Parts: sequence; structure tokens; C-alpha cells
Amino acid sequence: IYTGCRSSAASDVYKRQSQEWSGRLRAWGDDFRVAAILLTRVPMGYHGEIDDAATGRSMRCYPLVGAALAAFGAGVYWLAGWLGLPVLVSALLVVAAIVIATGAFHEDGLADVADGLGGFSRERRLEIMRDSRCGAYGVIALILSIGLRAAALAALPSLASVFAALLAAHALSRSALPLIMLTQPLARSDGLAARTGAPPAASVAWALGLAGVLAILALGLAGGAMAAVLALMISLGVARLAGARLGGYTGDVLGAIQQNVEIAVLIFAAALLA
Repeated sequence: IYTGCRSSAASDVYKRQSQEWSGRLRAWGDDFRVAAILLTRVPMGYHGEIDDAATGRSMRCYPLVGAALAAFGAGVYWLAGWLGLPVLVSALLVVAAIVIATGAFHEDGLADVADGLGGFSRERRLEIMRDSRCGAYGVIALILSIGLRAAALAALPSLASVFAALLAAHALSRSALPLIMLTQPLARSDGLAARTGAPPAASVAWALGLAGVLAILALGLAGGAMAAVLALMISLGVARLAGARLGGYTGDVLGAIQQNVEIAVLIFAAALLA
């Protein structure tokens, strides 16, 4: 009887632990889908309302969405190479494919910030950034962004190194966004960034930790650590510039941060791995 009771108790504990792990995995899966909906244009089949709590919690999965985009980009690069296309063309196709997958979400922010920072007053800068039209500064910023990313990828010697560079760049650049949202002030009380609000500190910690692990897996311990420090410096630098010129961050500023970090990490990876 005693043995049977012990077996029943152990079975109950095992069931509870299995249910807990199953619940955690479902929660991570839901958060990943919400993050992918927010950061990409890929249909995820998510059913239910995405409220502020779900949005904030999903930010822990931002580096994982970046990793998925990196895998997609590496697949495009492999296909282009299989078709016998030149390296630079293959690299441009990778950038184009990821831009399409994300709906040029971050590129739009980069262009708006490049145009807006040239205004003569804070109010005028924010007004320019709201304008859907793209000015000369915005066009130049987009040309440089696409060109530098493609050039960095084209400098890499193999498919494995391309995937490694993409993995570090896309994970680190997206993990920077919740950090800025938690630590920096908003430039205005309306807009997408204001509606989203600050994420939970736990989600920010998860995002930074996951991005650091992915960067180390991609570039090695020293390379991954240096890339993470570089990403942090650029994120805070752009955020400080936005704070000085705009009074804080906006959704467009977050897009500009992602683009600048991605470009810098890709160039760093090209110098490290080429």
C-alpha cells in the first residue's frame, strides 16, 4: 500500500510538472506569434485580441523573430547561390526578401527620422516625421542602409558566415527595442510607441539574454560579446540623439535604432568572419 501511495504521489508530481512546462511552452509560442505579427507581415494564424499586456510580454521573443528572419535570409542566399547568381546580387536579394517579410517596417522609421532631424524646432521635426512623404535625407538613408547591408553580406565567404552575421545582426537589433522602450522617455503622448507603452522588465531581460546567447553562438564568445556591446552603444547613442532633438523616442526612432544596429553588426561580422 505504501509503495502504491508513493507511486501515485510521484505520478501526480510528474503530471503537474508536465502541465507547467506545457503551459510555459504555449505561452512562449503565443508570445512568439504576437511578436512576429508586430514585427513582420508573415501571417501567423493568431486568434484573439492583442492587448497591451500581450504586446509587452511578447517582446521577450523579439530576438527569436530576428533569428527566424536570419534563417529566412540565409535560405534566400542559398537559393540564389544554387541558381548561380553573383554574390552581390545574392546579398541584395537577401536584403530585399527580409524587407518584404517585415513590410519595410524599420526602414520606414529610418527614413522618417533622417528627414525629421533636419527640422529647426522640436515641433517641426515631429511634424516632418509624421509626413508620409519621403525627403532627400530619407532617400539617402535608405540607399545607404540597403547598400551597406548588402555589401557586408557580399564580403562574407560562405553560406554559414552569412547566416551567422544575419543571426547576430537581427537578434541584437531587435532586442535593443524593448530596452529603449523601458529606459527612455517618449517624445509624444500619441502614436504607436505611446500606445504600446513600456514593456515589463522581465521581458527586456529575456530579450537581452536571448540576443546575447544567439550572438555568441553566431560569432563566438569574444565576437558575440563585442557585437552586443556595439549594439548597446549604437542603441543608446541614437536614443540620446533622439532625446536631444525630439525630447524622447517614437516608433520611427525605434525603427532607426534597429536599422543602425543591424548595419553596424553586419559590418562588424563581415570584418570578423571574412
